[in-house]
Amino acid sequence: MTKHVFSSRTAMMLAMLGMAVGTGNIWRFPRIAASNGGGSFLVAWVVFLLLWSIPLILVEFAGGKKARSGPVGVFAALGGKGKAWMGAWVAFCATAIMFYYSVVMGWTLRYLFGALTGTVPTERCAADVAGCVGPQEFWDGFIGSGWPVLTHVLAIGLAAFVVLKGVRGIERTARILIPSLLFLVVVLAVRAITLPGAEAGLAFLFTPDWAALGSADVWVQALTQNAWDTGAGWGLITAYAVYMKRREDTTLNAFMLGFGNNSVSLLAGIMVLCTVFAIMPGAASEIVGAGNEGLTFIWIPQLFGQMPGGSFFMVIFFLALVFAAWSSLIAMIEMASRVLTDAGVARRKAVLTVGALGLLLGLPSAIWIEVFRNQDWVWGVGLMLSGLFFAVLVIGYGVDKFRTKLVNSEGSDIRVGRWFNYVIYFVVFEAVVLAVWWLWGSINMDDLWASFTPFSEYNAGTVIIQWAIAITAFVFLNRWLAGKVESGKAQHQTET
Repeated sequence: MTKHVFSSRTAMMLAMLGMAVGTGNIWRFPRIAASNGGGSFLVAWVVFLLLWSIPLILVEFAGGKKARSGPVGVFAALGGKGKAWMGAWVAFCATAIMFYYSVVMGWTLRYLFGALTGTVPTERCAADVAGCVGPQEFWDGFIGSGWPVLTHVLAIGLAAFVVLKGVRGIERTARILIPSLLFLVVVLAVRAITLPGAEAGLAFLFTPDWAALGSADVWVQALTQNAWDTGAGWGLITAYAVYMKRREDTTLNAFMLGFGNNSVSLLAGIMVLCTVFAIMPGAASEIVGAGNEGLTFIWIPQLFGQMPGGSFFMVIFFLALVFAAWSSLIAMIEMASRVLTDAGVARRKAVLTVGALGLLLGLPSAIWIEVFRNQDWVWGVGLMLSGLFFAVLVIGYGVDKFRTKLVNSEGSDIRVGRWFNYVIYFVVFEAVVLAVWWLWGSINMDDLWASFTPFSEYNAGTVIIQWAIAITAFVFLNRWLAGKVESGKAQHQTET
């Protein structure tokens, strides 16, 4: 067992919130909520917070606290050595996301610098003006240059530096980043709701159209958003749970994390949608349908450009985005490093190795936006499989035994009832539905060949092939993986 633990519940929850709250809360939630009925989406979103996020957060908290290991160690300890490959999948999927997530943080750093220096354009170019640089041209020029490589390197360096300092470095950074992030998001939300016309955005976001809940798409998108922005099932919570005190209340922490994360998403939704409805109500559908990159780096500058004091608030927005990306990237590097330390690698060497791999393997996404989009698609959908594996782990261990022995463990004042037993089986159903839904939607029945080619930004074939390679490798290496974790644990016990 590690000697190092979080110094307090506050420090732990700030670190956990830093892990969970990322760019997906700020740039994806508002557009997905707006594109799926606003208030109607919120109803489904809250339902799946309770039916997906909270159960998986409970599993990760309990598993990491019990095994004192990252995902590979947890699966080997609780599911038997034969399931080590599942933990390897969970760890690799989140690490593959880390490779391009550092690129995203790099983008936010560039735009923060541009907002501070006043060099981010805020007005569109007229069609007949040659050489004009508007938000779209600025974004295209940046992505097509060498700058994303440099900002990617800077992002990896900043996150790895924190992780090198251990749990104390993580919690010290979280004590600064997360309160600052929450303050900035609240400031932006308050400013948004005080704009003339903002009430239309509030009405849209909080008025459900009950008939819209008859649409399967609304429910699937709500479930997907929970899977992508809470960190549940990623393995990141498992890695941080290693540093929990033995008597820490698992259940209370899980609910605090789930509702805390989604509260930030809701504030981001208020911030963006109230601003859109107040500043550009006629372009609302175009803005929210622009995609993550388009909404954040093309439309947000235009919105702030028309807002009183917009330059100041644009700095706050991109500063919040940097903090969100940084805190999440720290957790991804920590999780990958934890897997290596569980296998007996010295911590400093593990962190430097992960940082170097992140730097090198993130370069393709930094250089080619097509590679970035492909990796985001493949491993974003891969998270559904990670959630499935966690549920399968609990079922194999014994759902009721897991609940009574590990979730309702020493120090838990709030006891989880038998509802958990049923929800875990439902998580299996949810994960399968999500994976099938996303893959089916990427198949073009009129051109099946194009749908299954390996080299595509977005199709079923590229997902299936990359998944098959990873899973085959992990299954083949399963015995070796389990052995490395076992020998690493024995080594740590000898050292302590």
